[in-house]
Amino acid sequence: MEMNDKMPKKPLNKQFFQQPTLELAKSLLGCLLVNETEEGLSAGYIVETEAYIGPHDRAAHSYGNRRTKRTEIMYGQAGLVYTYSMHTHCLINVVSAGIDEPEAVLIRALEPVTGIGLMKKRRPVDQMKNLTNGPGKLTKAMGITMEDYGRTFYERPLYISDGYSPTEIEQGTRIGIQNSGEARDYPWRFWVKGNPYVSR
Repeated sequence: MEMNDKMPKKPLNKQFFQQPTLELAKSLLGCLLVNETEEGLSAGYIVETEAYIGPHDRAAHSYGNRRTKRTEIMYGQAGLVYTYSMHTHCLINVVSAGIDEPEAVLIRALEPVTGIGLMKKRRPVDQMKNLTNGPGKLTKAMGITMEDYGRTFYERPLYISDGYSPTEIEQGTRIGIQNSGEARDYPWRFWVKGNPYVSR
């Protein structure tokens, strides 16, 4: 059921994001990711996340406290928007942990809720389940770009709000990080069991 486009929900407060990264990765499941653009409002439930626990996680951009123009935002406060480009895709992460603790949660998949027509216009697909079932797919459908880097998830126009509590959460290894040594085996991917929009 679509939420009312005229009445977007309230963003979560900044305290919500101040939980340990693995806890945050689970807590984000079922939350609503909302983007208010000039084209209109689009929103979807977060159904899959991956945690990246900086300096000691070989798969994290901040491994070894690497600090670059791209990763600088990871050293900021929890709840900031970390977007980055991978191939031709923009991916979106929630900065987590404390200041100077460069950790983040990648949003991997969404279940579309509102503005589905707008999402399909941005990203035409034959099958609905392919609209937002991957980290590059969901940003395109939601109109999220590199210009969102550095925003906060607790203020409009791009924000996270209350959704639902999943009845069952599954966890396993992260995807697409084969060259990261032992880190590829960490079970730091979480998803809503049985949701058709989970990436795989």
